[in-house]
Amino acid sequence: MTALRATDEVVDIVSRLIRFDTSNTGRPETTVGERECAEWVAAQLEEVGYSTEYVESGMPGRGNVFARLPGADPNRGALLIHAHLDVVPAEADDWRVHPFSGAVQDGYIWGRGAVDMKDMAGMALALARQFKRDGTVPPRDLVFAFLADEEAGGTWGSHWLVDHRPDLFEGVTEAVGEVGGFSLTVDRPDGEVRRLYLVETAEKGLSWMRLTCDAQAGHGSFLAAENAVTEIASAVARIGAHQFPLVMTESVREFLAALSEETGLDFSPETPDLESALFKIGNLARIIGATLRDTANPTMLSAGYKANVIPQHAEAVIDCRVLPGRQEEFERTIDELIGPNVQREWITHLPAYETTFDGDLVDAMNAAVLAHDEKGRTVPYMLSGGTDAKAFARLGIRCFGFAPLQLPPDLDFAALFHGVDERVPVESVLFGTKVFEHFMHNC
Repeated sequence: MTALRATDEVVDIVSRLIRFDTSNTGRPETTVGERECAEWVAAQLEEVGYSTEYVESGMPGRGNVFARLPGADPNRGALLIHAHLDVVPAEADDWRVHPFSGAVQDGYIWGRGAVDMKDMAGMALALARQFKRDGTVPPRDLVFAFLADEEAGGTWGSHWLVDHRPDLFEGVTEAVGEVGGFSLTVDRPDGEVRRLYLVETAEKGLSWMRLTCDAQAGHGSFLAAENAVTEIASAVARIGAHQFPLVMTESVREFLAALSEETGLDFSPETPDLESALFKIGNLARIIGATLRDTANPTMLSAGYKANVIPQHAEAVIDCRVLPGRQEEFERTIDELIGPNVQREWITHLPAYETTFDGDLVDAMNAAVLAHDEKGRTVPYMLSGGTDAKAFARLGIRCFGFAPLQLPPDLDFAALFHGVDERVPVESVLFGTKVFEHFMHNC
């Protein structure tokens, strides 16, 4: 009888993970499902012989699961393979299929979390089970972590664990997580195609900023020397209209150089209107373009309680994403834009991260991709968002995004993250599982 392989059960595992509604609203009292999902993951690991540790990260129900597979060389640093189990909410009426159905149809696995990131969680879980069944001894210890609360910044997930349970990461020197390893198909000048597999080596800082203004309240019919709504609205408008300068970080520079080399097109930093030129590579330009400069996008406004009352208080929230090394200059610019009558504070403030695209782990990623795609090439890139890597970097862990997927060239992958009808191709998951297996055998 042929032994069960990860590829035999990974689609079912991803589908089953999606069926757990682990919606993270950002409000602990309304966030559900993480404990149930984490306990199911622990049961799948224990079924094949793992000793697991279930940890609630500072609040009831915020479930995290850890399991370690010993490697051949205990003197080498361990590799952390991390995936979060929570997802952003979804409105079922907006979807073609129910977002928590985990439906497998039309060649896709459908549902909230299919690409962010229960696909990687499923691949990691399926391979962890296979390795234990087979008695596989990887080159180094592998630490599998399935985590809570990433979608709200990891306060009650990775950051709590780093602060309160650093022992869970004992000996870990490197890590791989989400939003990397997916393919971008580009046309070469010789008529061939190249699939670039984007490995995340950097991510922008994630900072959510609250602006507030207090002024004298009064009757809506009076002349008002000061108005909190006007002050906040003006500050928000100035921030929303401001364009921060183009800044070329090393990860972005290397990506653009590889893109120019493969396509024969000019994506150099000196290219006029580089952001528009990037749309020649398709919809992924929305992510890449956002890594060329800092961004500050107003997302929330709040003021007043009655049409004829000038309110005493008004506030706004700005989603700020800051490039590595730019925080001080960014804050100076913001202070100039908001003016003297508006105050600011950070609601969430997680710094940018960047590592280099070199070393044995990068070589192992490239070898794994090439073993299954002769037209593949790994390249570094920067993520415009943020991941749990921000927490693990605080422990000195070198972090990468590597959740390999070979994607159809016409799939708008960027639109699937937090989007309606989120789904992942079945063939992409099967391909990724094979690549991930090769990688972990040689990491």
